[in-house]
Amino acid sequence: MTSKIKPAKGAAYARIMGVGGYRPTRVVPNEEILKHIDSSDEWIRSRSGIATRHWAGPDETVAAMSVEAAGKAIADAGITPEQVGAVVVSTVSHFKQTPAIATEIAHKIGAGKPAAFDISAGCAGFGYGLTLAKGMITDGSAEYVLVIGVERLSDLTDLEDRATAFLFGDGAGAVVVGPGKEPAIGPTVWGSEGDKAETIKQTFGWDVYRRTPVPGGDGPDARVALDEIRYPAITQEGQAVFRWAVFEMAKVAQQALDAAGVSPDDLDVFIPHQANMRIIDSMVKTLKLPESVTVARDVETTGNTSAASIPLAMERLLATGQAKSGDTALVIGFGAGLVYAATVVTLP
Repeated sequence: MTSKIKPAKGAAYARIMGVGGYRPTRVVPNEEILKHIDSSDEWIRSRSGIATRHWAGPDETVAAMSVEAAGKAIADAGITPEQVGAVVVSTVSHFKQTPAIATEIAHKIGAGKPAAFDISAGCAGFGYGLTLAKGMITDGSAEYVLVIGVERLSDLTDLEDRATAFLFGDGAGAVVVGPGKEPAIGPTVWGSEGDKAETIKQTFGWDVYRRTPVPGGDGPDARVALDEIRYPAITQEGQAVFRWAVFEMAKVAQQALDAAGVSPDDLDVFIPHQANMRIIDSMVKTLKLPESVTVARDVETTGNTSAASIPLAMERLLATGQAKSGDTALVIGFGAGLVYAATVVTLP
């Protein structure tokens, strides 16, 4: 039977056209973190490579940071907001279940009536969004797609947790994906290992505010006052996550290189998720990357910003001249879930 459905008429290829980032104005040094945990600046630096991070103020909301990053990416791409056909936002720190923050962002940047939705893929979220955008471009459902990774992880940080209090930062990174004349976003190697989901998690769900009974309360409908419940935070099993990231994600990164037909010697830039400097250095060693490859180490001054970390690192490398337009870059994100996504891209 012959199908009556017309074939898609999208672009042959997709590419990253522009990038933008936003870091909150407040810079938080390790010394401020040490007010809450028994540790030292030397210990934090040796364990994570982090010296400072940015934390958002009251007005630097998930939407506000995204709008700033998006505006820069759109300008860098040389298009207008009205040309954006879809807005994809990866975040775990937008606290309203609905509507998606992407719809608010789309409106605030003046994008008209684009498709707009959020995804929750933790630190791999940018890679997931980039893959979806590529599919939209080649399928023809959008000509230009805005992909945003944004987090306010300071809202989900337990300052008394010695294992995580120093890790997280806030910020937003964005890229515009559009049609290309040659391959500029390689095949994505992505997946999940749900059997390890407990290694990175939120301490408890929001439903605890509905189901926690008052001590000595009367009946199933009794509730604890909200200020008596400790706010949820992100926690992790540090050693388990480190081993998984170092050994398993290096394999995924190599698979992405193989899928793109690129060797380590062909690379100009390596942009891994900015989780931990030790993880980054171990991956560089395992992949046997040449010294000529520029490695993103934005984690030192930005901390772990989850879905925002790769586009923020990409933006900084280009802005500082450490990387240039046309460079070939390997990007890989990995985190809670446990989920991961890796691909090879041409920098805008």
